[in-house]
Amino acid sequence: MIFRQGFNSLVFTGLLLTCAGCAGVGPHTVARDRFDYTSAISDSWKAQMLINMVKMRYGDTPTFLDVASVINQYSVESQVDLRFSWADPVTAALTNTQSTGGATRYIDRPTITYSPISGDKFARSFMTPIPPASILSLIQANYPVDLVFRLCVHSVNGIRNRFGGAARARPADPEFYPLLERMKRLQAAGAIGLRVQKTTEKNATLMTIRGKMDAASAEDSLAARRMLGLAPTADEFSVAYASLASNDREVAILSRSILEIIIDLASYIEVPEVHVEENRVNPTQTEDTGSGVPSTPLIRIHSSRDQPADAFAAVPYHGYWFWIDDRDLPSKRMFSFLMFIFTLVETGGKEGAPIVTIPAG
Repeated sequence: MIFRQGFNSLVFTGLLLTCAGCAGVGPHTVARDRFDYTSAISDSWKAQMLINMVKMRYGDTPTFLDVASVINQYSVESQVDLRFSWADPVTAALTNTQSTGGATRYIDRPTITYSPISGDKFARSFMTPIPPASILSLIQANYPVDLVFRLCVHSVNGIRNRFGGAARARPADPEFYPLLERMKRLQAAGAIGLRVQKTTEKNATLMTIRGKMDAASAEDSLAARRMLGLAPTADEFSVAYASLASNDREVAILSRSILEIIIDLASYIEVPEVHVEENRVNPTQTEDTGSGVPSTPLIRIHSSRDQPADAFAAVPYHGYWFWIDDRDLPSKRMFSFLMFIFTLVETGGKEGAPIVTIPAG
């Protein structure tokens, strides 16, 4: 009777251990995995964008990989061995032996799939100009109009923005920054808006400038219209992708592609003097807004021999570290805004090939 009770206890304990092992993998892993993988993908995305900015500044070839999927598999295998032997109390000696054993194996097997951005997807995501309607949507969403135009626009009604690409670098036209200052004040006063008008063929985007406003805003409105060559009494203007407007009721926006935006931002990188002297890269150019004061850089990307201790993003290249200071809030916002615009303009389905799959475990 005593032996049978002990046998039952051991069997019950073994079953409990097996069930406990099976219950160890479940919903509690979701929160941990989502956080860990989201952080890892976000950090790698920032590093990938930064290294490609640096490479393009140095005339190197950019390469982009998209994380197509992340699949994590868990399994728990449990095994319990129970062995008993004893002598028959009627016929033999008083011997009694027993043994127990068990094993549990936990397996975490993540599979990450990378898809190179190339071919048609590269052309669609990086080389296609941002639609003017998307640019006005950003302004409608209260992104600063001066920031959006400095980053995303080559010209508006023929007034050209600065461009930092080495092959066709140019300063901004004298009217560009004064125009942005007036548009910034009009945006703060709520005088600039967006309207989408449905037509028989497609939706037409209209930019609106409110007619009733205070004296200061009215002065800015009149000056902005004069610079852009717009009708002084009209409240709505059609928006087109073009270099020059076809009439005084049209706003012609020549927008940039993501690749052009990256090239322009890369021109602000503070490259090492030794690399300039060795003719590895062109020197960083400063620009005058027209009032004798250099324009504020859209982004500050530093370089140093040693790895920075407090960086928002940092990558090594040609023996130096290139990095964005985590305490530089405007540069962090600009870099994050670049990532957001990239997400905004990426359209179309996922490409089927080629893919590279790496089991990471």
